[in-house]
Amino acid sequence: MEKTRIEIDDKYKWDLNALYDSEKTYEDSFSKLDELFKETLAFKGKIMESSDTLYNFYQAYEKMERLALKMFMYVNLLADTDTTNTHYQELKMHFVKIYEDMETSLSFIVPEMLETPYDKVLEMIASDDRLKPYKFDLEKTFRYKDHTLSREEEEIVSKASSAFGTGDDVFYNFNNADVNLGTIKDENGIEVTLTHDNYIKYMNSPKREVRIDAFNKMYAYFKNFKNTLAASLKGNIKEDFFSSEVRHFEDPLNESLYADNIEPSVYHSLIDAVHTSLPYMYDYMALRKKVLGLDEVHMYDIYVDIVSAPQSDIPFEEGKKIAFEALKPLGETYLNDLKKAFDERWIDVYPSLGKKSSAYSWGCYDSYPYLLLNYNNSMDAVSTMVHELGHSMHSYYSNKKQPYITSNYPIFLAEIASTVNEVLLNDYLSSQAKTKEEKIYYLTEFLEKVRTTIYRQTMFAEFEMLMHDKYRDTGALTADDFSSTYYDLNKLYYGDGVVSDDDIRYEWSRIPHFYSAFYVYKYATGLSSALAIAGEILKGNTEVRDAYLELLASGGADYPLELLKKVGVDMTSSEPILRALTMFKDKLDELKQLI
Repeated sequence: MEKTRIEIDDKYKWDLNALYDSEKTYEDSFSKLDELFKETLAFKGKIMESSDTLYNFYQAYEKMERLALKMFMYVNLLADTDTTNTHYQELKMHFVKIYEDMETSLSFIVPEMLETPYDKVLEMIASDDRLKPYKFDLEKTFRYKDHTLSREEEEIVSKASSAFGTGDDVFYNFNNADVNLGTIKDENGIEVTLTHDNYIKYMNSPKREVRIDAFNKMYAYFKNFKNTLAASLKGNIKEDFFSSEVRHFEDPLNESLYADNIEPSVYHSLIDAVHTSLPYMYDYMALRKKVLGLDEVHMYDIYVDIVSAPQSDIPFEEGKKIAFEALKPLGETYLNDLKKAFDERWIDVYPSLGKKSSAYSWGCYDSYPYLLLNYNNSMDAVSTMVHELGHSMHSYYSNKKQPYITSNYPIFLAEIASTVNEVLLNDYLSSQAKTKEEKIYYLTEFLEKVRTTIYRQTMFAEFEMLMHDKYRDTGALTADDFSSTYYDLNKLYYGDGVVSDDDIRYEWSRIPHFYSAFYVYKYATGLSSALAIAGEILKGNTEVRDAYLELLASGGADYPLELLKKVGVDMTSSEPILRALTMFKDKLDELKQLI
């Protein structure tokens, strides 16, 4: 039975007092926000008059946005601690509405800036040193000249956009506040409530009947609402096309990649490279079938460990010690800074009734890089914590070293910091293995990381692409379209050696990331980059380690592919993907030898 939030010790909750010491203090901030908003609004028609007005505009806008994001963080973190608390949800919705109205009123900014020839902007920067920190931001802004509308049209689009997001809201509440997956019997025959947070735990149960029951209950729930969820996801895809069409992009994929200055060829190259390496996946599934002694491998068998985990109960304090030992290759400075996450209470540790499921790291320039966990004393929970700590340390270094304007690192880089940490964790645990079985376990952990992060996330990425393509070509998307496409991809990625159970066709309906189109491919590129970086760090290459820490501190000071090249990783080529999948094959061969 999950605890209520009040039953959890405060030391295991994040410290929101670092944002606001009370709701009243938060409410009092609205008057300051309104004042800053009016100061920013006063620049309408004057932004580009001179280097002085441009600099002063940036200063006013930054103050307003920093306060707004701090307030936004506060209400969102409150809401996520208890998704059933209507007061918290109202606070969140109230602020979102205010923020949307502000954005609509300020939608003139980019069109007004783009009316000035870029040559004149460069002259202003050259003549006024105060503008140099804003040079890259201005470059990125003027890249959008062909994709920006007139002031009047931008205001209309902004107002229209405030009506969007319903599909995402429907899914959020369906998947959190209203979720009811029913009950199953655990390994001891005790009836337990199935949740998103314990689902993988039961899918890893050594008792097959527990895995089958959990699998069937999960997908029965989503299958019953397949048409509702198809409508919500289709609505999200329609919004993607609305945005790409009015902004004159070829399609949503091109629009999604444009901000990071990434060509669609990188996306397609990822899918092609993974397709080329699918035989490694089939070989891995065949080995699992043999070791597990199964006549058939079903979808409910692909998560179970082929040998027992070395330690099945890891209290949070022990998990913390493991994290610090594993991350030692990153150096003393990193470890000393990492300690702040625990001492300053960035982390919300344990699950509680109504708390948002899963895990994330999220912060703003004027907050801690907070972590939401649902720690359950498993090695998976330790791995999740180490993963999210990677994100938070990335934010910590970026905010510490960069001015506000370049502190926000692109999502393309975000998954690298988290997965470098995971690779280091796996290597540490493997090095500590005392038996052959432990070695097998950690080798399998590595293979599972590649399976779930490169193979599986690429399958998700291909699904997104196919669904957007189908909507573009036909304008129609039904639950059967989503389900049949997903089922066929599942069969392709796992091969004939795995039974693609019929209910797996509904897995698309429970993936939150599909509501952020063309995001998941970054997990696959991130792990590929992380394997290259972590491999050098583990060899003791201090030059790469220092370059990596500099990457974390670079924030959004350049385009992501350019920043990665400084660490020796070139993602314009398929080479990092193929190298990562070759590592998968090599580890698989090592596992075969041990078995």
